[in-house]
Formats: sequence, C-alpha cells, structure tokens
Amino acid sequence: MALPDLASQLEAQLGEAVSLNTSVSDLTTYRLGGPVAVVVRVFSENDLVTVGQIISSAQDEIPLIVIGRGSNLLVADSGFMGVGIILDGDFTEVKIEPGLRLTAGGAVPLPVVARQSAAAGLTGLEFLVGIPGSIGGAVRMNAGGHGREIREVLDRARIVDIQSGKTRICRADDLDFSYRSSNVKHHEVVVQAELRASLDDPDACRKRIDDIVRWRRENQPGGANAGSTFKNPSGDSAGRLIDSAGLKGLRVGGVVVSEKHANFLQAEEGATARDVYELMKLVQRKVKESCGIDLESELHTVGFDENL
Repeated sequence: MALPDLASQLEAQLGEAVSLNTSVSDLTTYRLGGPVAVVVRVFSENDLVTVGQIISSAQDEIPLIVIGRGSNLLVADSGFMGVGIILDGDFTEVKIEPGLRLTAGGAVPLPVVARQSAAAGLTGLEFLVGIPGSIGGAVRMNAGGHGREIREVLDRARIVDIQSGKTRICRADDLDFSYRSSNVKHHEVVVQAELRASLDDPDACRKRIDDIVRWRRENQPGGANAGSTFKNPSGDSAGRLIDSAGLKGLRVGGVVVSEKHANFLQAEEGATARDVYELMKLVQRKVKESCGIDLESELHTVGFDENL
C-alpha cells in the first residue's frame, strides 16, 4: 500500500483527525522543518489501534514517528514521508487519586503535571515543571531535570504496541531505564503513566515550582530551541564542555550556540533545520577536538543523512 492509499484509509476511518502535508514547524519547539506527509490525531486507544492496523496492513513499510510535543524532535527541511502520530483527547487527562498517586495521559505536558500535583498538595513532581515535553515522551527517554529523573517517580506505564495492537503494563523496573533511555520501542506509544508523590503543603509545593521556573529563566534561554541538545557525558556537563571549547556564539546560518547556556542551540528568524543539524555536527567535532569527548545528541533527528 502506497502512502496516498494509506492516507485515504486513515481518513475513511478517522475523518478530520487526519491531515496531509502538515508543516512540522507548527508541531515542534524549534518551529522549523518540512511537512509531515500524514499526521493523525488519536483521541483514544481504539483510534491508536486502528491506526496501527492500517499501517501494519500496508505492503510497503511506512515510516512512523510519535510527535508528542515536539520538544526533542528535529525534522529535515525536506519533511517526513510517513505518518506522524499526535495523542489528544483521552490522552490529555490528569487524575489525582487516593493513595498519593497521579495518573496522566501520554499527551499531558510535564509542567501541567507539576502544577496540578502541587495544587493538590502532592510533592515530588515539582521538577517536571522545568521539562518541556509530555508524559509519554518523558517515560520513553527517561526525561529529567534538576537532579531527578522520571524513573524515580514512575510507578506504572501503559504502553500500546502500534504494530501488534497489544498493550503492556510496565513497572519502572521493567523499562530498563538508563540515562535518557528506556526499552520503549519506536513503534510503541506510552499512553498513560502513574506517578508516585508524597503529601505536603500546597504553598510549599508551589514555592518549589516557582524556584525552578525562576532558575530556568535566569540560566536557560527562551525562544525557539529544543532544550538541551546533547546528553551529559558521565560525570560531566555537555554545556560545560561546549563552553570550555569556546563555542558560545558559534553560528551556522540562523542557528547559534546560546550565550546563556552552551547546550542550547537557538533558532533565529530565517533558520532552517539544516542549520541546526550542521551546527550540531560542528559542535560535536570541535568538542571532540578540544576535549576528546564524543557528544551524543539528545534530539531525535528525522530525514537527515545520518542520526547524530
């Protein structure tokens, strides 16, 4: 089945939830990149299984990405000739239940989890306010910040395999978490997560959140970026290495290494995805030359010659 035929089948089943040639610049925090051939918004697990069945029935292998909030995704200017999935509907719900447990759908933004838990007098999740992704993406890549990671607060995750339609319920220990990594496959979607917390005064929780937000504003740039570009090497900081190599202000086209935090690559007006990609390669090369360390990308790059 060719991509146009697959798009027609998806439209027949899901109607207006399917859009064609959607600009990825509207879907990622970098605000650049080419079109995604087919974008499907799924509002329930049944929708997700339907999408999986249609993709699996194709004779040709159809490339697939889960877009999420697009906070660690860089799509080439030529676009992505495949299907991009965005969770919506049921996957945007947050429930706070007795037993110091918060349940969030895979599409819920991490800052929303932090703020809603704080308002309910639950502490331990404040660090999530500083991470610009979704619950699903956080579980997939073991997102972290301010000295903590999602694996420390995750109780269980509900994961749907798009290829088989099967669902697995995983404890944190089942996911083989390591630094910015888990065993969640590219064809699996984290649709829900249950997080642990402790009781505390709501005002104290909100103050911790305010402190984190203040720290971010003082130490990290805003604007069009994807947060941390490179993973921290063991025992060191990618930002420190980039800074020590004298690379703050280094530019390729419309993208520049931030003067405020060297591990942020800022996209300015007129920037392209290729500019980001080439600056990433240049930073990697110069840090290797200066420090002898290979920086590993934290971004998921799509449509380029090679993954960084």
